[in-house]
Amino acid sequence: MTGAQIPQDQDVPAVLYVCADRGTLVPGLAARRAHDEGRAFAREHGLTIAEVVTDEYGEPDPARRHGWQRVRELARTGAVADVLVRWPTAIAPESAPDLRHRETSWLREQGVRLRYTWAPLAQAGDWPLC
Repeated sequence: MTGAQIPQDQDVPAVLYVCADRGTLVPGLAARRAHDEGRAFAREHGLTIAEVVTDEYGEPDPARRHGWQRVRELARTGAVADVLVRWPTAIAPESAPDLRHRETSWLREQGVRLRYTWAPLAQAGDWPLC
């Protein structure tokens, strides 16, 4: 099953994943925006957020982050149908596209749809942007 085949269903919730850079001028701003955009996206698309999972920004390999490990557990057990992320670099930085591709492919293999909540990406629809 691919992510595109998952039905729009409020019975299977989403997880909001937040991994944002801690800005020096306005600490926490990026994380707040990721939370706000994720919740707004969920409302617009009739999704229920079952859990918000956060990680500190810095570790490039998502598999080494405790929060992303939780996201994988939720996906593996079928507890969520969607993973909401602000943008691709929250999963892995631009310098590590192979890590991001590995994780997005794994989610698709689990039948979980990855959805980007930042407006320009959200408007692009449900397609795998690695």
